[in-house]
Amino acid sequence: MRINIQFKDRVGIAHEILAVFALRGLNVVGVEVDPPNIYIDSPELLEFMLPSLQQDCDQVRGVGKINILDILPGKRRRLNLDTMMAVMEDPVLAIDANGRVVVANAAAAAVSGMSEEILCQKSLVDLLEDTSAQEELISNSFHVPSREVILNGEPFWMDVTPVSEPITHDMARNGQTVGAVLTLHAPRRIGGRIHALQHSEGSGFHFIIGESEQIRAIKAKAAKVAVVDAPLLITGETGTGKELLAQACHGVSARCNAPFLELNCAALPESLAESELFGYMSGAFTGAQRGGKPGLIEMADGGTVFLDEIGEMSLYLQAKLLRFLNDGKFRRIGGDKEVKVNVRIISATHRNLRKMVQEGLFREDLFYRLNVLHLEMPALRERPDDILPLARHFIERACTQAQKPVCRLNSAACAALVANRWPGNVRQLQNVVFRAITMSDQRVLDAADLDWAEGSITADEVNIDAAESWELTVQAFESSLLEKLYLQYPSSRKLAARLDTSHSMIAAKLRKYGIPKR
Repeated sequence: MRINIQFKDRVGIAHEILAVFALRGLNVVGVEVDPPNIYIDSPELLEFMLPSLQQDCDQVRGVGKINILDILPGKRRRLNLDTMMAVMEDPVLAIDANGRVVVANAAAAAVSGMSEEILCQKSLVDLLEDTSAQEELISNSFHVPSREVILNGEPFWMDVTPVSEPITHDMARNGQTVGAVLTLHAPRRIGGRIHALQHSEGSGFHFIIGESEQIRAIKAKAAKVAVVDAPLLITGETGTGKELLAQACHGVSARCNAPFLELNCAALPESLAESELFGYMSGAFTGAQRGGKPGLIEMADGGTVFLDEIGEMSLYLQAKLLRFLNDGKFRRIGGDKEVKVNVRIISATHRNLRKMVQEGLFREDLFYRLNVLHLEMPALRERPDDILPLARHFIERACTQAQKPVCRLNSAACAALVANRWPGNVRQLQNVVFRAITMSDQRVLDAADLDWAEGSITADEVNIDAAESWELTVQAFESSLLEKLYLQYPSSRKLAARLDTSHSMIAAKLRKYGIPKR
């Protein structure tokens, strides 16, 4: 039986309590003292003996009540700690002040290829490829920044947490560092954490707002190509939502539980883009991080890498990417070891890659390796039925961020939004809405609010006084606009060219409004 005896702390009281057990001939196999409690494990003690044991203990000055326990607290902590270490997916090593391993979890044993018992007989010099790491840790009292290390030929990002003695009255040893806990993160695990932070809301086709014919068609086509594990090229104008489509394709693929990491090829110079994509070894260049750094391709192992604005990638980096696409292998900058990973490449661009190939600005062989599967995101002006649903979505988001009640659009504002050509597509629409919500104090947004935020929006063709509902007002505006322009451009193709939109959409609108009217 395991019991807890409460007492008032004084010198020798624990010894006197244990003497009671000795006088009664009770064997004690475990004792933990944590004033004002002493925890005792005595297998020979039975429940019916407790009243008489309480009477004997009451003879000891300062002893209180005896309570039954299921397990000693110290043993409970050890079991909890062992369980925590066992379920941790990252390798964890606890080392002493001399760099020798004292505790290792199952993940560390698996990575090192040793049992936990053998691993606890090793020092960091025996385990890590960089033999200077142990000396650096000890000389800096284990207060060192995170760095990359190689364990059993595999790279890991090492976080160091010093272990210090608790604060006591012994000033000579107060807070002395006695070791450290090393947590090792594999590149793929780092990529998973980055993905979780960047895409906490999830991904899927339901995040692409719109029910127009064009959006339904692109969603249906994307759902088919998403499950095919091959490179995918997404084209479309700037601001149409190519990255959102790429995330949706990843979210419904077999790689959905693995990282989705992005690189904007237009945002970084060639050297930095190369290091971000492929990583580098320690000392690869001036300013390189100690120990090296994994790249996006390495961190996304098993998942997807999205290369935005692939048309801006340099010819040198195109060649290196082509080699990776051919065999799935690459070398870090400054490294001589080939790394093989399983990554799907999804790329996007607003540029005409075929024309760039003809001009010698983009490698033809890389173009065909990237363009195995292809999706084209339609411009916002080609799907006018989605403008108002998108605007209402952005209004809700903007009002939430500005901590305002949700606003709505009046008929004139709706008509003005639909009438605009939106050269900046969905991104421009979002900017217009956010500016209007930020600057306006009205609960109902008028066309003038939008016009103030974005000069290209007008509502001159809208009769505000005659407006009934936004659906009827939008239809009246579309009908009036098409009827007037049809006199100058008397065919669906000419009219589509004038409005810079698709022929099929204009033809459908002409049929809907019976234009030309007879």
